[in-house]
Amino acid sequence: MKKEKNLLKVAFMGIAALAFLALGFTMGQKANEITPQKIQGAAEILGLEFTPAETDSMVGRLKTQLSNLGELRETSLENSVSPSLIFNPLPKGFTPNQEQKPIDWGLEDNVVLPDREADIAYMPVHDLAVLIKNQKLSSERLTQIYLDRIKTYSDTLQCLITLMEDSALEKAREMDAEIASGKYRGPLHGIPYGIKDLLTVEGTKTTWGAMPYKDQVLEGTSTVVKKLDEAGGVLVGKFTLGALAMGDVWYGGVTKNPWNLEQGSSGSSAGSASAVSAGLVPYAIGTETLGSIVSPSTRNGVTGLRPTYGRVSKAGAMALSWSMDKIGPISRSALDNAIVLSVINGADPEDPSTIPAAFNYSADEDVKSLKIGYFKPFFERRNTPNDQAVLDLLRDQGIELEPVSLDNKIDATPIIMMLMAEGAASFDELTRLGWDDQLVAQHKNAWPNLFRAARFISAVDYVNMSRQRRLLIEEVHAIMKNYDVIVTPTFGDPQLQITNLTGHPALCLPNGFNDEGSPTSITLLSNIFDEGKLIMLGELIQNNSDWQAKRPPMFNQ
Repeated sequence: MKKEKNLLKVAFMGIAALAFLALGFTMGQKANEITPQKIQGAAEILGLEFTPAETDSMVGRLKTQLSNLGELRETSLENSVSPSLIFNPLPKGFTPNQEQKPIDWGLEDNVVLPDREADIAYMPVHDLAVLIKNQKLSSERLTQIYLDRIKTYSDTLQCLITLMEDSALEKAREMDAEIASGKYRGPLHGIPYGIKDLLTVEGTKTTWGAMPYKDQVLEGTSTVVKKLDEAGGVLVGKFTLGALAMGDVWYGGVTKNPWNLEQGSSGSSAGSASAVSAGLVPYAIGTETLGSIVSPSTRNGVTGLRPTYGRVSKAGAMALSWSMDKIGPISRSALDNAIVLSVINGADPEDPSTIPAAFNYSADEDVKSLKIGYFKPFFERRNTPNDQAVLDLLRDQGIELEPVSLDNKIDATPIIMMLMAEGAASFDELTRLGWDDQLVAQHKNAWPNLFRAARFISAVDYVNMSRQRRLLIEEVHAIMKNYDVIVTPTFGDPQLQITNLTGHPALCLPNGFNDEGSPTSITLLSNIFDEGKLIMLGELIQNNSDWQAKRPPMFNQ
């Protein structure tokens, strides 16, 4: 047993110590400078203890392993190269529905065109779609309205990286010509939109919001943008993101919250949420790894949809965490997000993590037939009037709410280190070559320090975190499978961490304002690949409230 124990310890330490000793390699030290004293230092950092004889025995093996690392690093890996290990969020025995049915959005037959351009700009996608289809509003005029607003307000908000005026107007005219000839592509036909600037578009720079990449031009166009283009979408701009998908600080400043210009937009989909909130676009594409759709949607008072992991292709998107990154829409209504998701949804051979699954929605379905739960302990601990107002609204609409607890044996917090390890791998050269010094944010919780610290997460621990994550998936599925939707406070409890790790979808809705006048939100959760049910309940809430209709006063002109 002693021998087996020592072998396990040596194997563990052989990998773990490399993380510690690799820093010396980066700084120019040679493999033969590895000493028992350095190994003991690495062991202390990792909470391990070895005898002098054990550390002495490891010196030769670690020299070989560090030499191997040197060879590996001679191959430069582009951010677009994904690992051969693919995360799968499906619980045991679960298969997504593959039967795609015709979608009935239940759109109005006749929508009145407002006189004021600001009122047009703030219309939801589903109303703009009717106006364009009925030729009461041209795509060219609508696009020009948004382009003018972007040019007027984007500097104030610090939300824009690239304006795509010429190509947008050209596409808008093409969409108008198609409608005139009787061709209609669907409800996104001729509708302008924006994207977070971590999605590639051929011929444009893709900055990732970070100084080292501010002039970067990548080949190709992301799958999401291709699908929106095929659906008739008009791309008007690429919006800011917090550097490398964290926060709202980018190389050009801090993206602002239209409700309070003294406050950042939150992130990392900072520009997308800010632009939608200020009426610069009717919808924009964001991404989420650990709150990057939910948090800015809350801060800016808009509606964000984080789809199930694997539903939307990440091909052509910056990778931060291959096992946690998700792409989804930010708009002014649950229905708008559903329309966008129906287009960007689908398996993609360019992204091996995508999972085939139908997305079904019908306005004729009875929302009151859904089984709805709510995380009662979370509501009791937060006890905010705005959260309670949502529960009251649902009960007033005849919805029976069942109390649910999210009592997990597996603690999600330590598993978040998987994100740190994957992020450090995604930006390996940024750390090793010292480019991280160019990032604006340099505090202890900013990427430069987090990436450096993540070098000390051992491969053994990473694998064991993944194994615990599998147990967490099964625990959450055991709860979620009993309900169609579960209502939860957006923040203040571990659900945001947990559901990002498990890959569950979330719909984040405005539900009023706090005492300081800042928007707040509520979140709806469903089982994986059940986004249609989120939309049904979100529609009920938004059709019986006006929280999502509020506009930042400074931009309502």
